[in-house]
Amino acid sequence: MKAVVTTGPGLLRVVDVDEPEVKERQALVRVERAGICGTDTEILSGAIPVIRPRIMGHEMFGTVEVPGSRIPRGSRVLVNPSTWCGHCDLCLDDAHHLCRNGGLLGRDADGVFTEYVALDEDHLLVIPPSITDDAASVLQVLGTCVHAQTMIDVLPPQTAVVIGLGVSGLLHLQLLVARGVDRVIGISRSASKRALAERFGALATGSPSEAADLTAELTKGRGADLVVEAVGKEETLAQAIRLAGARATVLAFGTITTGTSGLPYYELYFKELTVTSPRAARSRDYGRAIDLTESGRVDPAPLVTHLYPLEQAEQAFAAPNSALKVVLQVV
Repeated sequence: MKAVVTTGPGLLRVVDVDEPEVKERQALVRVERAGICGTDTEILSGAIPVIRPRIMGHEMFGTVEVPGSRIPRGSRVLVNPSTWCGHCDLCLDDAHHLCRNGGLLGRDADGVFTEYVALDEDHLLVIPPSITDDAASVLQVLGTCVHAQTMIDVLPPQTAVVIGLGVSGLLHLQLLVARGVDRVIGISRSASKRALAERFGALATGSPSEAADLTAELTKGRGADLVVEAVGKEETLAQAIRLAGARATVLAFGTITTGTSGLPYYELYFKELTVTSPRAARSRDYGRAIDLTESGRVDPAPLVTHLYPLEQAEQAFAAPNSALKVVLQVV
């Protein structure tokens, strides 16, 4: 079978590999689509170290070809790509996504950019037939956003700002609208992404240079009750802190690994802010993502903008910056 493998920093190949062995309590899943995310690009570049060669990828849905004991053959399934031991203190405390012995498919173990994967049935969630392939392609990302929002309280009427209108930012925006936040503001340099945010229910949108004035205008100078940082840069986290009002919450969703200029630390103290930084998701978060999509309260489908066959993985990784969700079509 074919698989997308990284053999060194910046080196990617589509190669033939053996089909996986299906162990007890596992199912063999035929991969239909697999999404590319920032973690994948950092693994490919070498910014995230992995043991190579490594089959890449962790976002996918597919069809059960050889069932285990729980999910019937032919079921469409989403994979929870985290791995966990089940017996460490965090697993026992309902935090298996933070397992001390765990990891991520495509990083710590071979991933899903391939034709078939053998997966523990506990990692699979059934996708209803009513959910389109485009929407199913984004369910894994939506699950992480759902998990992030379990960490914040939403008490309408509120004003929320979402900084960064990429895939995760637009999903966060939809979730906030679905949860009843009265005023959601979307911030992006991209006019097309701002237009999409307005389609999804944003009350107002603006560029980063307009964010402070727009937030002040809509909150009468009080600042936002909630700011979601969905870019992953120190400068946008600093902006999130500045846009937040007194006693507000900053949801630092974007992953920031380094910084040089510092944050407005005094504002953290002066405004008595709460900053929360979520990681990954639990299986029930993915289940909630499926339910929200099936009900129509969240629509991930428009976020899929580029679709490539598995054999064109190199072109997929080089998709333009204007792309939202880039997806590999495996079957």
